This record gives sequence, structure tokens and C-alpha cells, in this order.
Amino acid sequence: MKLEGKSLKHDFFRFIIPSLIAQWVYALYTMIDGLFVARGVSELALSAVNIAMPFVTLLFSVALMFAVGSSTVIAILLGQKEETRANEVFTQNILTVILVSVLITALVLWKSDTIALFLGATELTLGYVRTYITTIACFSVFFICSYSLEVLIKTDGYPMLATIIVTAGAVLNCILDYLFVMVFHKGIWGAAFATGLSQLIVVLLYLTHFCSKRTHMKLVRFTPSLSLAWRTVKIGLSSGITEFSAGIVIFLFNHAILTYLDEEFIVSYTIVTYVSTIIVMSMAGIAQGIQPLVSYYYGKGTPDKYHRLLKYALCFGAVFSVAAFVISRGIASPLVGVFISSKMQELRKASVSIFYTFSYSFLLCGFNIIIGGFFTAVERPKSAMAISLGRGFVFVALSLLLLTALFGGNGIWWAAAVAEGLCMLLTGVLFLHYRKTRANLP
Repeated sequence: MKLEGKSLKHDFFRFIIPSLIAQWVYALYTMIDGLFVARGVSELALSAVNIAMPFVTLLFSVALMFAVGSSTVIAILLGQKEETRANEVFTQNILTVILVSVLITALVLWKSDTIALFLGATELTLGYVRTYITTIACFSVFFICSYSLEVLIKTDGYPMLATIIVTAGAVLNCILDYLFVMVFHKGIWGAAFATGLSQLIVVLLYLTHFCSKRTHMKLVRFTPSLSLAWRTVKIGLSSGITEFSAGIVIFLFNHAILTYLDEEFIVSYTIVTYVSTIIVMSMAGIAQGIQPLVSYYYGKGTPDKYHRLLKYALCFGAVFSVAAFVISRGIASPLVGVFISSKMQELRKASVSIFYTFSYSFLLCGFNIIIGGFFTAVERPKSAMAISLGRGFVFVALSLLLLTALFGGNGIWWAAAVAEGLCMLLTGVLFLHYRKTRANLP
């Protein structure tokens, strides 16, 4: 295996950098769709893409749940020199995600209108939302498998190859989006189809690695194990919720905006969401980057090494958070101008102001996500789950409820920062408890 290299710090960056790039690319998939939809269709269609976004996030979160769970177990087993069992875990994971994907596709095609309305589609956006989610649903197996294989290929010791494949998929998505939306004028269906097609090709690229001789993960005969499936889900669930938290937050904010403000403000929130998603997924990239290494050294029983990896991740995350805050505020005005036409000056000004307020949450989310990812990697699923549920649902819902009651629609834009702050308190308490139970934590 290629999990041990020149030094621990070298291995940290060897896994972190590709993981970050991969997360940025995944975030750009939806931003690219939104950009082409805004310019090639309308701002109303852009709102529909945002309304549908929790469904896309669900696909990625399901993939991540199984991928992180299985890769954690695989890394631990490899650290314990149990390669045969590691291959059985890999095989069961692949078959499980395929089955889950088929079920999701069937459900969405059966209840598309109900799901679109639940997500927040209005009379004006229902057709757009339905078209987007049903088209994406037909490619569910490729969305889930591509993200799952991206995590597993890093555990296999090839993080840079994962980055190359993901980047190739993003470039292809840009080309296909341009063709289907701007050249063939296929509207929102074209944007969704282009994204799904690019995911299909990405899966084929990953399979060239897993079908080669260099892989350490092979499909083998195995006996289905419910206990193994539960162990995998239990470990990966918090990471899945962290990923899905972006979708849950979008869902809650969309409904709050439709309740307290005008529908046009969903366009403002959509733009904020694109940047927020990049920040959150960057932090998730740091957590995922150290996960194979932390789990590997956890399996070997060398706590000094996986605790040092945590320290590296927290320092790197803190620097990244400050940089993201400063840069995002600097690009707020030109970014808004890309998505909203010059004819809507009032909405442009409001969107920039909303962006400035929302950006304070970027300073806080890193600590919560990285610590939650670390707890997952060392098989502390309860602590990881508490953090994921806190920042992904409980504190967001609570903050929106309180701030809208006190300040009306203006309170919506402070809810993300308040929720991250409340979650940071919970994360701090859980981490202090972990320190007390591990006296050798540096």
C-alpha cells in the first residue's frame, strides 16, 4: 500500500491537496450548471436548480456515507494486514451502492412532482425542478459510484489519480453544458443531462484503475454480512450527514425565504450557496484527506501519528478559513454580476449585502467538519454524528426559527454563522471529552 511515504507531513499534503481539488471540482459541477442555466435559460431556471440542489446533495451524501464507512474499515483492516477481508468489504460496498442507486432512481421517477413540491418548487418553478431531478435521477448510479470510487481510490493509495479523473470530468461537464444549453438550446434538461453524462464517463475512468493489476482492491466472492454493512453505515453516516448538511441547509433556507421574503431572493441565496458549498466541501476535503491515513495508523495502534495528522489538519483548516473569508468578500460583487443581469440592479445590491453577512460562517465551519471527520476515522461514530446533526440540521433550524422571529427576513442571513457558532461549542465539548479519554493526545 502507498499509505506510508517519506514523512507524515509529506503524506498529509500528498492526500490533502488531491482531496481538496476533488472537492472543489465537485462543487464546481453545480456552479457550472447554474451559470449556464442563468445565462442560457433565465434567473427563474437558476432558482429551480437551487431548489433541486438538496436532491443532488443527497446522491453525493449517500455515496460518501458508504465510501467513508467502507474505506475506513478497509484502511483499518490493511493496517492489521487482513487483505482478504478488506477486499470483501470493497466488493460488498460496490454492490450495495448500485442497489441503493437503483432504488433512488425508481422512487424519483415515480414521485417526481411530490418530491419537487417538497423541495420547495412553486407554480413558476415546478416544471424546471421536475425536469432537473428526473434527469439527474436517471444517472443516480453514476453520481453515487463516481463519488464512492473517488474516496476508495485514495484509500488504495492513488490520491493524485483521483484528482486527475475528477478534473477531467469537470472539464467534460463544462464542454457538454455549453453544447447542450448554449448551442443545442436544450434548457435545464440539457444542463442536467450534461452533468449526468460526465459522471458516467468518470465512472468508466475509475474502473480502468480498479480493473488493473496495480489496485489493491479487487472484487471477490463474499458472503453478505449485515454486521459488516451496519459497521460501514455506522462509521460513514456522520460523513454522509456532513455532506448532506449542505442540502438540508439549502432546503431550510429556501423555505424560510419563500415564507419571509420574495421568491427572487432565492437567486441571491443560490449565489451564496455556490461559494458556501465550495468552502464546506473544502473542509470536508481536509477531513476526507486525512481519513485513510488516520484510520490506517489507528488500525496499527500508533496514536501519536494520527493525533499529529489532526493537528496538521486543524492548522491548515484555520488558515484556509481566514483566506476563504477574505477572498469571498473580495469577489462578492463581480460574482453576483456574473449570475444576475445588469437590468436587476436592486437585486444585485441586495445579493452583495447578503453575501457579506453570510460569509462570517466561513470562519467557523472548518473546526466542526475536521473534528467530526477525525472522530469518524477513529471509530467514534456517536461524537461524529452529534456534530453532523448539529451543524447539518438542529442548529440551522434553531437559528432560523429564532432569528426570523426576532428580525424577520433579515435574520435569515445571519442564521448560518449563528448555527456554526453553536455547533463549535458542542464540538469543543466533545473534543475536550476525547482529550480526557486519551491522555497521550498532544
